[in-house]
Amino acid sequence: MENFKKAPCTIVLVAINVMIFFALTMFGATEDSAYMLEHGAMYVPYLTEGHEYYRIFTSMFLHYGFDHLMGNMVMLALLGWQLEQEIGSVKYIILYLVSGLCGQFAMIWYDVYINNYVPFAGASGAVFGVIGALLYVAVRNRGHIGRVSGRGLLIMIVISVYYGFTTPGIANFAHIGSLFAGLMLAVILYRKRNRKSGSASWI
Repeated sequence: MENFKKAPCTIVLVAINVMIFFALTMFGATEDSAYMLEHGAMYVPYLTEGHEYYRIFTSMFLHYGFDHLMGNMVMLALLGWQLEQEIGSVKYIILYLVSGLCGQFAMIWYDVYINNYVPFAGASGAVFGVIGALLYVAVRNRGHIGRVSGRGLLIMIVISVYYGFTTPGIANFAHIGSLFAGLMLAVILYRKRNRKSGSASWI
């Protein structure tokens, strides 16, 4: 119960994503794009021609297979936990959802720009928003926030973006859009706490 009080939104978000995934696996294959489209995955023509705007939101809670789910949820649990304790639950959920939606719009723009439409889904955009926010918070706190270092976050970002550009099937523009949105939202929402003096470094 004490752990829940520290980061209730992070725990609820992880639980929602996991429950949706296992509910879908009971009736079909989450690796099947057609099945995922039936249940809310994002596909630009369905948005622009079918006006199915709800997909912008629902696709943030869907995952293509167990590995996709676990990768996102582990990152969300570890990093979201830290960010929520730092900025508070209300600001955290606002940042998570808005940065995730910004990532969706970035990916939609990119698909329209290159005129190549593929279904996409996942919480990774919102997770990148959390990473961007943590980076800003770490910078404001002399390179550290809890057990997370600014340098470690930068390395994670570089590796993740490189992996996204070199691996087929990764919605990299959603990641980048959410990353910058999370950083900008943190600038607006975050207020540095008064801390005891102490040394910190970028490690």
